[in-house]
Amino acid sequence: MGTKTAYSEKTLYDYQLQDLNKIFGVLEESPEDINLLYQLPTGGGKTVVFSEIAKRYIAETGKKVVVLTHRIELSLQTSRMLEGFGVHNKIINSDVKELPDEESYQCFVAMVETLNNRLQEQAIELHGIGMVIIDEAHYNSFRKLFKYFEKAIILGVTATPLSSNIKLPMKDHYKKLIVGESISSLISKKFLARANMYNNDVSLKSLKLGINGDYTVRSSDALYSNQLMLGKLVSSYEELAKGTKTLIFNNGINTSKYVHEIFKRAGYPIRHLDNKNTASERSEILEWFSNTPDAILTSVSILTTGFDEPSVQTIILNRATRSLTLYFQMIGRGSRILKDKEEFTVIDLGNNIARFGPWDGPVDWQEIFHFPDFYLENIRNDEEIEREFVYVMPDELRERFKNSESIDMDIKAAYKEAFANGRKSKEVLEQSIEQHARICVENANDIFDARILAKSLQDEIHFRIKQYSYCIMNNTQNYRDWLQEDYERKLRLRISQLFAARL
Repeated sequence: MGTKTAYSEKTLYDYQLQDLNKIFGVLEESPEDINLLYQLPTGGGKTVVFSEIAKRYIAETGKKVVVLTHRIELSLQTSRMLEGFGVHNKIINSDVKELPDEESYQCFVAMVETLNNRLQEQAIELHGIGMVIIDEAHYNSFRKLFKYFEKAIILGVTATPLSSNIKLPMKDHYKKLIVGESISSLISKKFLARANMYNNDVSLKSLKLGINGDYTVRSSDALYSNQLMLGKLVSSYEELAKGTKTLIFNNGINTSKYVHEIFKRAGYPIRHLDNKNTASERSEILEWFSNTPDAILTSVSILTTGFDEPSVQTIILNRATRSLTLYFQMIGRGSRILKDKEEFTVIDLGNNIARFGPWDGPVDWQEIFHFPDFYLENIRNDEEIEREFVYVMPDELRERFKNSESIDMDIKAAYKEAFANGRKSKEVLEQSIEQHARICVENANDIFDARILAKSLQDEIHFRIKQYSYCIMNNTQNYRDWLQEDYERKLRLRISQLFAARL
C-alpha cells in the first residue's frame, strides 16, 4: 500500500507527502499572494492533503486559513477531517450571523454563498487570513470571494483543472498548476480500484447542446426515457452487473424515475434520488443503499461530489456528457478500494469513453490548464464517434445463421475497391443485398422463414447503410431512411428470386 508517514493524529501516504512538499516548495519561492492550483484524482485524498497543508501553514506562519466548499455536506466532512489533523475550526454556515469568537479559531470552513453574503453585509470580518483553500476549485462560484482575500495565498484543489464555465478559464485566476499522482499510478499502487469498462454504441443524434456546452436535460430525457434505451440499460445491467451494488447516473429526473420504475417492475431493489428529496429522505435512501448488498440507486448528478460509498461495485453512465469533470466525478464514485474490492465495473451508455478516453488513461493536465480552448474544441464530436461504431451481431442472432460460414461484409473496404476500379458506388449496396439474401436462404426451410430472417437483420442493415452514406458523403436522415426502405424491399425481392431459382 505504500508507506505512510506519521503526522500527529492523521497520517499521509508517501505520494501525498511528495505533493505537500512540492506545494510548500512553490510557496516558499513565490510572493505571499500567489494563486496556486493543485490537481489530484477523485479518491486520491485531496482533503487529507489540504488539511495537512492548513495545519503546517498555521504552525509555520501563525496566520489563519479559510477553507471554502460549495456544498454543506462537504463543509461537514472537511471540518471533521481538519479536526482529525488537530486543526481547530469553525464552520460558517447560514446559522452564523456574526463571529464574536473569531479569535478562538485559526481556521474557518465556509460555504461560498454564506461567506459572500456575510462579507458583503459586513456582518463578519475575517482578520489575519494568510491562506484560502478552495475545494472543487473548477466551480466558478468561488471567484466572487477572491476580492476579499487579495493579500492571501489562494490554493485551489480539484481533480480536473478545467473550468466549469468555458468563458472563465482557470489559468486567468491561478498562476501555476501542480499535478499530483495519476489515476493509473494510484491503481498500480493499490490506492484506487481498477475499472473494467464496457461501452454500448449509442446514437446521440437527437441530443441538443445547451448554453453551458453540455447536452440539455430535455433532449437527454427524450432519448434515455424511450423503451429502446431503457431496454439497453436493463440488459446491460443483467449481463454485466446483476447482483452488484450499482449507481446509475442520469441527466434528467424523468429519466431517473423511468429507470426506477422499469427496474422495480423487474424485481430489483432500487431507489431514486434527486435534489428534490429532503435531507432526511436523502439520508434514509443513502443508508439503505449502504446497507443493501445488491442495491441499485438511480440519481441525477447529485452524487458526483461529497458522496462516498466505497462498497459501490458498478457505475452506469446512463447519459452522455461533454464535461470532462463530470465524467471523472461519476466514475470516481466507484473507485474507492476495499479489503475485498480491487476492481469495479463501468457501463457507458453515452459514448463517453469514446469521447474522453479510458478513465485511467493518460491526461495532460498542464496542457488542458494552459490551453483549455484548444482542448474543448478538440473533444471528439458525436458524428466522428459514431463513424467508428462497429456492428457486432448478437450471439443469439448469429445462432440463427449457423449454416453460413461467413456473415460479415466490410462496406468501407468494398466501397474503396469499387472506387479504385472505377465502378459505381451503388454496386456496394447490391453486393451487400446479395450477401444478406444468400445467408437468409442458406438458413431457411422456406421463403417465409427467409423473410423472417431478413427482418431480423434490420440493425445490421441500418449500420451498413450508415457506413455507405459516410463513404458517399451524403449523410442526411431522409436519404438514409429512403436507402434503408429500398434496401429491405430489394432484399425481399432477391430472396424470392433465389427460392424461385431453386425450384
